[in-house]
Amino acid sequence: MAPKDKKKQIKNDTSSSSEIVRKFKQSPGIYIGSVVILVLITVTFVGGDYLSGRYKGNGGDMTFGYYDKVPVTLIPGNMFAQYYEQVLRYYQAQGADLSNYFATSQIWRQAYEMAVTHIAVLQILKRSNYSVPEKTVDREVAQLPQFQENGRFSTALYKQMSDTSRLTLWRQVQDELAKNNFYSDFLYGLLIPSGEADFMANMTSTMRSFEMVSFNIDNYPESEYQSYAREKANLFRTIHLSMISVNSSEREAKKILDSIKNGVTTFEDAARTQSQDSYASKGGDTGIRYYYEIENEISGAADREAVINLRKGELSECFKIDDSWVIFRVEDEIKPADFNDYSVMEKVKSYLRSFDRGRMEDWTVAQAKDFIMDAQDSGFYTAALQRSLSRYSFGPLPVNYGGVELFTRLESFTDSGFPQQELQNLSRNENFWKVAFSTKLNTPSEPLVQGSNVLVFLPVEQIETDESDKNNIANLYSSGLSILAEQSLQSYFMSNPKSKLDDRFWETFFKYITP
Repeated sequence: MAPKDKKKQIKNDTSSSSEIVRKFKQSPGIYIGSVVILVLITVTFVGGDYLSGRYKGNGGDMTFGYYDKVPVTLIPGNMFAQYYEQVLRYYQAQGADLSNYFATSQIWRQAYEMAVTHIAVLQILKRSNYSVPEKTVDREVAQLPQFQENGRFSTALYKQMSDTSRLTLWRQVQDELAKNNFYSDFLYGLLIPSGEADFMANMTSTMRSFEMVSFNIDNYPESEYQSYAREKANLFRTIHLSMISVNSSEREAKKILDSIKNGVTTFEDAARTQSQDSYASKGGDTGIRYYYEIENEISGAADREAVINLRKGELSECFKIDDSWVIFRVEDEIKPADFNDYSVMEKVKSYLRSFDRGRMEDWTVAQAKDFIMDAQDSGFYTAALQRSLSRYSFGPLPVNYGGVELFTRLESFTDSGFPQQELQNLSRNENFWKVAFSTKLNTPSEPLVQGSNVLVFLPVEQIETDESDKNNIANLYSSGLSILAEQSLQSYFMSNPKSKLDDRFWETFFKYITP
């Protein structure tokens, strides 16, 4: 494939999300500010194997872009090269296929964006005239492992490095110290509120375990459907109608009606030639309609009854319906519903589910309340057994509205047997958390309507979280916010008008990196 085609392919691929990239972005060790300075420089400054055939630079200009007029260039030993090594090792540890163009482009792109952020932060510090004191830099350099002998700084080892290399190393340490101060003082210190991590950790102080039973609203019994049908029998009466719709004016509609009454034209011909609705091609025939459908179409009660009470073959007056003037003709007079007819009962069920579902919910809630009364007398297990209800168990978990991954999530209890999607929906129901954590232990909760289910919970255990676990959560939360802040800052720099990036990046990538 020609390089031009490869370029197009990889640009498209990089817009998608791969599992490797997702894991990469979740790893604190890969991001700026998350790597210890001494380890970073020790591992990557002196040598590194990035020249071992991974790209074919051959002394060419390895400039991938510019930020604030500063070139983002890969030079042996510089930060771009170091970031490349970090990302490469991570991908290798994940088992990535490094011969794959997509993986290769991701490695270089991630290293490149990290290098851009590095330059951008240093430019900010430069304009603010901030610099790390020389003594501080000297102290950090003296602590680098490559200069240690028997646990102490070795002048001999230090002098083995050339003056140019020592100066480059010293400046890199100075830049990393300045940059890390920027992250700790500005990014973390100002953007991440103090005490927020402890607040989040305290949300897990109390954890509960539950048993649950579910009553499905759609298990509404046939006897209740029949009862509803008899009660609402008028809604399911049927009438066969034809209609003509005129959008122009009432005068035009009345003119058509008169021509039909006078025998100048037939209803069917007028419908085919002058009606402006979907029934025109059928001569106006709308088919058999249920009363509730007519009720929705003709909003005026007087007009509706006038149509319903017409005899077979009779014509209605002109009625205004929405933006049209409509003439009806009765093909077959209104008839009562036959609830012994399966198709009619299906219409009843469909109507009830769509327009009067609250009735089904009320009936199901009543069943749940009967269960609760029995559970209070004979026990939760026995009441469920008598009704052949499945019992679901989950917990311990804290209040975790929306399923925040930092805490134990309700939807993680897939082994409970309750559908995962239902658990996920439940975790986003504010009333669930209120009911679940306000109900007394070993006492059935009030019924909770959730989607197509009415749920009853039994809190069976409550535990208090260990301080060590809360500290771990606080640390994880702080780390997560730090990573998010770093990612946001990196995204900001990449989209900043000072960035001159993509075209040069891909040009250099395809010229020097790909085979």
